[in-house]
Amino acid sequence: MEEFEEKFIKPIVNASYPATLAGLDLAVLQFSTSPGLMLNYTLLAGAMGFLLSAFSVFSYTIYPTRKKLWTSSALSFIAGLFCSILAVVLLILKPVIGSI
Repeated sequence: MEEFEEKFIKPIVNASYPATLAGLDLAVLQFSTSPGLMLNYTLLAGAMGFLLSAFSVFSYTIYPTRKKLWTSSALSFIAGLFCSILAVVLLILKPVIGSI
């Protein structure tokens, strides 16, 4: 059973962490009333970054010798995190600035 978990379940569990963050970005986009073009694209870019990170983590867990997958995962996760932080700043500034 241990080998089965390592081979099939661990990649799915590892990929679920950044994929959850992508889902949160999309949930904010869904429930935001008139988000504006800049906020819309920022949240979508963050979700795409986290989804790419999840795919890279999944692939890296299956093929641990391919270091490019780990680098891709780290860079796309940081990009998704940056976009999410930028979206939060835009949401805070939206009442001050108006339609962003």
